Amino acid sequence: MSVQPSDVDQARPSKYDRLIAMAKTIPSATTLVVHPCDESSLRGVVEATGAGLIKPILVGPTAKIKDAASKHGIDISRFEIVDAPHSEAAAGKAVEMIHEAKAELLMKGSLHTDELMRSVTAKTGLRTERRISHVFIMDVPAYGETIFVTDAAINIFPDLDCKRDIIQNAIDLFVQAGFGSLPRVAILSAVETVTAKIPSTIEAAALCKMADRGQIIGGLLDGPLAFDNAVDVDAARIKGIKSEVAGRAQILVVPDLEAGNMLAKNLAYFAKADGAGVVLGARVPIVLTSRSDPLRARMASCAVATLYAHARRRRAAAVA
Repeated sequence: MSVQPSDVDQARPSKYDRLIAMAKTIPSATTLVVHPCDESSLRGVVEATGAGLIKPILVGPTAKIKDAASKHGIDISRFEIVDAPHSEAAAGKAVEMIHEAKAELLMKGSLHTDELMRSVTAKTGLRTERRISHVFIMDVPAYGETIFVTDAAINIFPDLDCKRDIIQNAIDLFVQAGFGSLPRVAILSAVETVTAKIPSTIEAAALCKMADRGQIIGGLLDGPLAFDNAVDVDAARIKGIKSEVAGRAQILVVPDLEAGNMLAKNLAYFAKADGAGVVLGARVPIVLTSRSDPLRARMASCAVATLYAHARRRRAAAVA
């Protein structure tokens, strides 16, 4: 899932550099790369492996994978390949291998996102008690914080319970991947006042009350907030909003997928932001990359997922 403009200046300093450096200091995560049958997906695997972020297992049609590697001069001789006849079978096989505890991450190759997610969300897939959701981890040059946008890729019109899971997934990723503690979560709408005329403002208020009652934990929530007073201190001050979140948000929760998708793409194309992407709420994190993703965004997606997988690994060991 990509939101990258074609002319992003990859030479500029990036907030992702710290994440990638952090991920290099921990054990790399065994990662099932599903149907990597084109140059982009194979190069992404090689780059992430070379940086010590992942230990890949390629799942897909062996002949097609090797042909793509040979055609583009990519050395995959050191990688294990698990044969599957086509993309749908590769997704199913990868899910089966996760159930067998053979890997900690999934990574999308050259198949369509919906093909992969069908296997993930099937009855025998990788669902948990949480709703599955997507987070864009965005490096916006003009903003001091790394900013999360959720959910802009999976849940089209999430209801209140779904939004609770979307928020909790994002908070858990923020904390466990090492972005900080107690993230500031802005629940976005068109305005900052609660009104029956705009249902998303009522849901925002309800979500804040759910956090007060311990139904959402680990973050500071405020909403409804319009985009300007969520990210700009002066805008919040002019509106008379006194809040620890207003003007300084780190997680932006959008009303629906359309709003989130447009926001993420606006940040990418107008503000020249990079956008890494991870799917949460399944049994393992899922890295979603695209052929149009620049190297830095692909590496950041792998780094964030690896950091999150490492935190889950440590937590499981502590419980055991």
